[in-house]
Amino acid sequence: MVLVAAPARSRCATYDGGVTETRKRVLLAKPRGYCAGVDRAVQTVEEALKLYGAPIYVRKQIVHNKHVVSTLEARGAIFVEENEEVPEGSTVIFSAHGVAPEVYEQAKQRSLKAIDATCPLVTKVHHEARRFAAEDYDILLIGHEGHEEVIGTAGEAPAHIQLVDGPDGVDKVTVRDPNKVVWLSQTTLSVDETMETVARLKTRLPLLQSPPSDDICYATQNRQHVVKEIAPECDVVLVVGSRNSSNSVRLVEVALDGGARGGYLIDYASEIQEEWLEGATTVGVTSGASVPDDLVTEVLDHLAERGFADVTEVTTAEERLTFSLPQELKRDMKAAAARTLP
Repeated sequence: MVLVAAPARSRCATYDGGVTETRKRVLLAKPRGYCAGVDRAVQTVEEALKLYGAPIYVRKQIVHNKHVVSTLEARGAIFVEENEEVPEGSTVIFSAHGVAPEVYEQAKQRSLKAIDATCPLVTKVHHEARRFAAEDYDILLIGHEGHEEVIGTAGEAPAHIQLVDGPDGVDKVTVRDPNKVVWLSQTTLSVDETMETVARLKTRLPLLQSPPSDDICYATQNRQHVVKEIAPECDVVLVVGSRNSSNSVRLVEVALDGGARGGYLIDYASEIQEEWLEGATTVGVTSGASVPDDLVTEVLDHLAERGFADVTEVTTAEERLTFSLPQELKRDMKAAAARTLP
């Protein structure tokens, strides 16, 4: 673990990881906020608005964050639930969570210009589902029923995939051949709960195979790891994120499991209730992978006004991964740039 005093703020204190301090302080988690997949998806909508002009239609929320969605709506993005709501011939962007193959076919039938903003790490899980289905495996997809990512992945091979919604779902699993079973997972789950689910599955299916690489995304794991590090020192952990954000919800659970007295999910600083801070000397702050950092800054300002002026950034990993924009969009951006050349 690396402990770094937040350079952007003057009200900082050295965090020793073991000594209890009487003054009020904030432990600010890093990594936090936008991951590479979210950054790519949001940038896709922003660049499409610049290139094609408003309106741009987006199927589902581009990412699960109330503030991001409302900001893009103000710029001309229109969020819809299904392709049928998009006028024929219009541009539609598919969200970072991925879609089933039938959604692409529906877009084609309506002559929609489809731009796929699916996170490449989710696309990897889709590829794994198709490959194992082609080899006639039973695929146990660990995830939350109704989540958009789960719906999209399951749609790749519905005849081969069955959902396992946490450890309690293990007893419902049935397979054709226990020698040909593999598990995959939603990318935004709790790491610990997923491993518990896998362990239970293996007690029933000893030959259960694992995916060739970890399905839970690096950003989800990193954000959970740093919360585990700070939670034992925190009276309260505030997680900035929306309630439909799976990874944000998991961060609250990780904080509580890690020893924090209280853990709360908020979209905005204004949602912080004064009683949460009563008697607290150390507050942890983090944010989900679809949250812009200006919302975290507002939370820090809110806490500072209430005496939590010492901020220490606790860093457990450095993230440098980036993803390029969707090929469809890059191609049109290049063509537009060429037209403007003298």
